[in-house]
Amino acid sequence: MPRIMDKDVLNTESGIRNKKRILLYPMTFTPALRDYIWGGRNLERLYGRPLPPGPAAESWEISAHPAGSTVVDAGPLQGYALPDVFATYGAELVGRRAAWALQRGRFPLLVKLLDAEKRLSVQVHPPDEYALQHENGELGKTEMWYVLHAQPDARIILGLRRGVTRVDFLRAIAENRLEEVLHSLPVKPGDAVLITPGTVHAALEGLVINEVLQNSDTTYRVYDWGRVGADGRPRPLHVEKALDVLDFCNVEPGVLPQPILEDQEGVVRQHVVHSRHFVVEKITLATYGVWRGETNGETLEMWGCIAGEASLEWPAGSVPLPAVRYCLVPAAPCRFVIRAVQSPAVLLRIYLPSEEG
Repeated sequence: MPRIMDKDVLNTESGIRNKKRILLYPMTFTPALRDYIWGGRNLERLYGRPLPPGPAAESWEISAHPAGSTVVDAGPLQGYALPDVFATYGAELVGRRAAWALQRGRFPLLVKLLDAEKRLSVQVHPPDEYALQHENGELGKTEMWYVLHAQPDARIILGLRRGVTRVDFLRAIAENRLEEVLHSLPVKPGDAVLITPGTVHAALEGLVINEVLQNSDTTYRVYDWGRVGADGRPRPLHVEKALDVLDFCNVEPGVLPQPILEDQEGVVRQHVVHSRHFVVEKITLATYGVWRGETNGETLEMWGCIAGEASLEWPAGSVPLPAVRYCLVPAAPCRFVIRAVQSPAVLLRIYLPSEEG
């Protein structure tokens, strides 16, 4: 895909020569779908998403990863992939807090929806240092899961049971009984968990999850419940690498508390997670409630409506945000408002942390 041009931007052999660039604006995207064996059709059933035939395991909502980049679906930049927008605008898009990402030429974050109709494999993600050394410069993966939908008695795997050692773990793999040493955690809609590098984890069946993570697709599969892939063969495991990074001290973690940070005038703001890679807050708007926001060059903001319906408005336009849809507000200075439409709305707000925070 060519980089961004309008009638005042010339594409030359030496690259793009800007005379007058398109001004950045809040952007929505066409999701990129992934069809793993554990997926279902709950994004269609629950949220009215149009899907191609077959399972839709993952919907990458905002992504500049080469394995599945999203494309701007409206406005002057319609039709351009997020990596091209990032390559052209850089800090104007992601903000000064993303200096490390700009140095690497990598968009900092990725937002997904997971439809775990069946259980996922048990897996571990590496930290940045290990991934950069062993995965051809790929980043590690810190991620947060926010549960959108859960069948009764739904559970996830998160961490190890108390007292489990490396020897216990290896023996359980060899004897095909790994689940006996894993910590199983019940979850319900509205629960959130932080999955740090080295944490063994898996989403079990009957869940739809909103995932916020580093811009990475690095996963080490440890255990796959004895099943086979679409080709009839067991899917590859990555036990040796997983053991290199597995955190045996992460024992029986729980769901995250979500303390209230603000409660006034029809707006409830809650803290969900603060990691070195991203901050996630939950904003609940009463019917016709309004959030007034502003970016100032420090960080982009990603807003996803996860319940109800909202609209995001700025001086030059607006976009509807039904559940579940995301909008990227660039870091370049912009004042905007988010309004709940006809009924209460719940949104996730994602941004980059400051060095101090």
